[in-house]
Amino acid sequence: MQKTIEKNVKTYMNYINGKWVASTTNEEIGSINPANKNEIVGYVQSSSKEDLDAAVSGAKQAQKTWRKLSGAQRGDYLYKVASIMETRLEEIAETMTKEMGKTFQEAKGETARGVAILRYYAGEGMRKIGDVIPATDNEALMFTTRVPLGVVGVISPWNFPVAIPIWKMAPALIYGNTVVLKPATETAVTAVKVIECFDKAGIPDGVVNMVTGQGSIIGQGIAEHPDINGITFTGSNTVGKMVGQGALARGAKYQLEMGGKNPVIVANDADLDLAVEGTISGGLRSTGQKCTATSRVIVQSNVYDEFKEKLLEKVSEIKVGYGMEEETWMGPCSSESQLNTVLSYIQKGKDEGATLLYGGERQSEEGTEHGFYVKPTVFEDINSEMTIAQEEIFGPVLALIKVDTIEEALELANDVEFGLSASIYTKNISSMFSFINEMEAGLVRVNAETAGVELQAPFGGMKQSSSHSREQGQAAIEFFTSIKTVFVKP
Repeated sequence: MQKTIEKNVKTYMNYINGKWVASTTNEEIGSINPANKNEIVGYVQSSSKEDLDAAVSGAKQAQKTWRKLSGAQRGDYLYKVASIMETRLEEIAETMTKEMGKTFQEAKGETARGVAILRYYAGEGMRKIGDVIPATDNEALMFTTRVPLGVVGVISPWNFPVAIPIWKMAPALIYGNTVVLKPATETAVTAVKVIECFDKAGIPDGVVNMVTGQGSIIGQGIAEHPDINGITFTGSNTVGKMVGQGALARGAKYQLEMGGKNPVIVANDADLDLAVEGTISGGLRSTGQKCTATSRVIVQSNVYDEFKEKLLEKVSEIKVGYGMEEETWMGPCSSESQLNTVLSYIQKGKDEGATLLYGGERQSEEGTEHGFYVKPTVFEDINSEMTIAQEEIFGPVLALIKVDTIEEALELANDVEFGLSASIYTKNISSMFSFINEMEAGLVRVNAETAGVELQAPFGGMKQSSSHSREQGQAAIEFFTSIKTVFVKP
């Protein structure tokens, strides 16, 4: 949406080389509140390649000095950012709710997680970055160390506008890289609030930069920029592959975290109340707009009817509405285009013969008529060839699939091109280990929802869900640095 002037709506700038600056295009993009399409949260810059060039130039120059600081010194900056963000937690969370749609409680939790990620990686500045290796020459010393990539381009999505940029930026920075962030336009105002914390912490000019704008210009520009040494991306498979191809063509390092079609398996011996709770939380919180969201619910036949009854009872109790209202459990889809995508998949489910058990339509009750709301939706009579059993919907849609055995459940769970997360509910040790060993996913969880990701643990997918690298935890060092082997002989 291009700018139409409205009173009392703030315009936010790019952050380039330590300064808040307007784009060279003099064009702006309005960020719409998905709970009320008539409300503009703010305007951000519709930037050009020249703006990106300026940010990269600043980052490249700043990296020469930033990399020379000790890990502890870089960590001190991250600690300061974390403290500032903590004092602004509710402000940032409210912006996120108004801009993206998730509930205020979820937004506060995500912002608190961003604070924790910053502190975790601040501590990484005091941990080892190499090993001593025995040399064949007994008079020599041989060891490894880690060196930064240089300038890192961060392309982040709209569904976690605080946590994902921070879990990419924090490790990049602690290991001596500088950063150019391109946030999703839909949540760019929230990104500005995050970058303001870096600015107030006194981060040196050029170490952190942010350029907002169209993905085709700024995102692809990052992938193809000759002075960006590494790109970390989270988003759709289609865009991710374009980013990867652009980076590969010029030999830049890249990591891609993309889609999921995540299954939960409910075994005959499962605690059904726990399984229902985990299925609903994993599949419908954040309006199903998580790459780790539960999408397929594979239930053994002996408990299928009881599980379905319990699930539908709980789904019918979900309060859909504006995320700033305390009683709201599920907010709107993030945008009109996302709403239309979800509704199109629901229609495909109907057209392909799935049975609609609940929801399946836009919600337009009083208080929601101006937002991008869809009712939580449950289908059954699903086979693995159906579109809603194969493609990522990124919305509050659950597909129930009945099976007889755990072996059949695992075969169906793996019968997709994605492999991001999966979970099983069972008390049987044999079933647990079969699931752990045979499930083709980067994150597997037992008696817990698919959507749980802990900041200190490696995260990433298999198959088409990622480029096979890992984010978060100490595994992040593998992407954001290169190993240098040193041989010293006096």
